[in-house]
Amino acid sequence: MLRQNFLEELKKLENSLVEMGTTVKDMLEKSKKALLDRDSALAKQVIEMDDIVDKYNWSIEDNCLKLLALQQPMAHDLRVIAAAMKIISDIERMGDYCVDIAKFTIELIKLPPLPLNKNLINMFELVEKMLCDSLDAFVNRDINFILSVVEQDDAIDRTYYRIYDEVIEEIEHAPETAPQQVKYLMIARFLERIADHITNIAERIYYMETGELKELHE
Repeated sequence: MLRQNFLEELKKLENSLVEMGTTVKDMLEKSKKALLDRDSALAKQVIEMDDIVDKYNWSIEDNCLKLLALQQPMAHDLRVIAAAMKIISDIERMGDYCVDIAKFTIELIKLPPLPLNKNLINMFELVEKMLCDSLDAFVNRDINFILSVVEQDDAIDRTYYRIYDEVIEEIEHAPETAPQQVKYLMIARFLERIADHITNIAERIYYMETGELKELHE
């Protein structure tokens, strides 16, 4: 009976973690739409959603500690709890980067509009897919799928460097656009950092299932 109760509580914890990740996914999607539509109200909504992510973070961490203190988890269960505590930290940081994107969007809206870099839009979509896939990987515990999530980071890195080169070129040709271009570059940097945290999550899922702490992205 105690074991069954423990497994039920562990499942609730896992569901909360997925809900937390889904909230950040929603923040990411909204931040892209706010940038595309120059919608400051939507950007502010993203900023406000960070409180939801923070509450998940504290609640899940508290539940992890209670499960460790009150139960006697088996080896795999212990890895799940340990990984969950690391994963929520990465998700929380991803939420912070979504807030940063929203704040930069609000600043951009105050400046004369420029055509949005197509590679930046593509980068949003790549990161969104990587985040969705990482949540699926957590739910399904598919090692091959986890490895495919990590491989997606290479395309995101390449896109970031393309944006970097394009921003430098644009500033050289039209120095008056530098304030907007630098902000576009910073948003791309925030997206690149989100992808790094998703890679961390994939590595923790790999650890959960294999017991091996391994850097999957080289």
